[in-house]
Amino acid sequence: MTPRSLAEILAHADEYAAVFENYVPRTADEVDVDAYRELENAAAGRVEAEVRVAAAVERARAGNLKWGTIGRILGTSGEAARQRYGRPKRSSA
Repeated sequence: MTPRSLAEILAHADEYAAVFENYVPRTADEVDVDAYRELENAAAGRVEAEVRVAAAVERARAGNLKWGTIGRILGTSGEAARQRYGRPKRSSA
């Protein structure tokens, strides 16, 4: 039975405490904290890089660079670059 309320959790507090107190970590449960941090930092770096790329694309477009040129620099097609970084066209409704 999984407790659904605070009252149920409190009613099972001693049982839960015993589980935690008697817990013996297994090697299979251990995580490499350095690897975790490295991945987390890499992911954050990727987000920062994407923000810089988006700003650079916006500046490139303001500087009259064609989508084909931008795509080539980014390693993709101009159309793919436009779809990813271009502003959606407003409908004339």
